Amino acid sequence: MSRSPSIIMVHGAFCGGWVFDAFRQPFEAAGHPVLAPDLRGHGAGDRPGEVGGLSMADYASDTVGLCRRVAEAEGSAPILLGHSMGGLVAQMAARRAPVSALVLLAPSAPWGVFGSSLEEAVTAAALPVVAPTPFSPVDPDLQLLKAFSLDRLAPAAREAAARRTRPESARAILETLTWWLDPLMTTLAPPGRLGLDSLVLSGSRDRVHPPATVRQVAKRLGGDYREMPGMSHWLPGEPGWEAVAGAILDWLAARRSQATA
Repeated sequence: MSRSPSIIMVHGAFCGGWVFDAFRQPFEAAGHPVLAPDLRGHGAGDRPGEVGGLSMADYASDTVGLCRRVAEAEGSAPILLGHSMGGLVAQMAARRAPVSALVLLAPSAPWGVFGSSLEEAVTAAALPVVAPTPFSPVDPDLQLLKAFSLDRLAPAAREAAARRTRPESARAILETLTWWLDPLMTTLAPPGRLGLDSLVLSGSRDRVHPPATVRQVAKRLGGDYREMPGMSHWLPGEPGWEAVAGAILDWLAARRSQATA
């Protein structure tokens, strides 16, 4: 019996691999080894200022390197999964790395994809005020995180998650949310299938990356799309995350069945 491929889980802005502490468990129970690394500068032992000046290209390159090391060590390409900004990192990395499948949870959109809501536009317009220079870290706005990302968590869980957040690179945020100001087109992920299957999920109540925006990402990739009823942005950890994991495992199982048919 062939070994199930490893899954590399990439966290979003202001976070760390801890986001997937519970979410990884159903995949490991199904036989998938899971790696949930901290992006550069996001580890508990990293100084808060270490993210200053880091680019989305840095995060993507690190992820490409990890995918290559896993593929070489295991003899098979891993599955790459990303949440929020980590979903954009995954989109960028998947075009250069050995990856067998791509799974995106409420992903940030790549260069060229406009947001679909007023809230997305307001957030982007406010960034130059919050992050006047790209070469310094930005502290998380805990009130915004609680209201938009962690909104469906119980109060105690919301507070616990907020306490674990860390500063993020202003440069990476600007490259992601105000891509039209980036002449380097750092987050460009050209439209078209990647030569691998992809699954893109959104929460129906997500105000960070609303379903209409996430559907554009899925269409751009030529991937499968699924909207999770009643869910918000914190798909790997809010109530109902088990259904998200189950939907992904079902999709992976269907791929295996098709491959062996």
